[in-house]
Amino acid sequence: QVQLVESGGGLVQPGGSLRLSCAASGNIFSINVMGWYRQAPGKERELVASITSGGSTNYADSVKGRFTISKDNAANTVYLQMSSLKPEDTALYYCRAHIMRNWGGPTYSYWGQGTQVTVSS
Repeated sequence: QVQLVESGGGLVQPGGSLRLSCAASGNIFSINVMGWYRQAPGKERELVASITSGGSTNYADSVKGRFTISKDNAANTVYLQMSSLKPEDTALYYCRAHIMRNWGGPTYSYWGQGTQVTVSS
């Protein structure tokens, strides 16, 4: 089995910073893509940022220049450094990973349980 465990959420004032972490553990052969999504109340879940095994990154337009995604391959961990936070960044942030459990096997998608980020004065 595979687990994704997020941490680092909390309450921050507008303009502040937070760093989210997501560690994958379990039966992992390789991780193809890891990413962060968020869902605000009454809204659909949306992609915030993603990073491939080769290090290519992708960001939502709303966070470009403010958020940075990075990863530690040895630790199977992905990070999201969030700066210049705005009230509209308030949401439940989820980690997602596309993981191959065995060589030559299929890739499965896994989700973390979510971590709350609240930006408010």
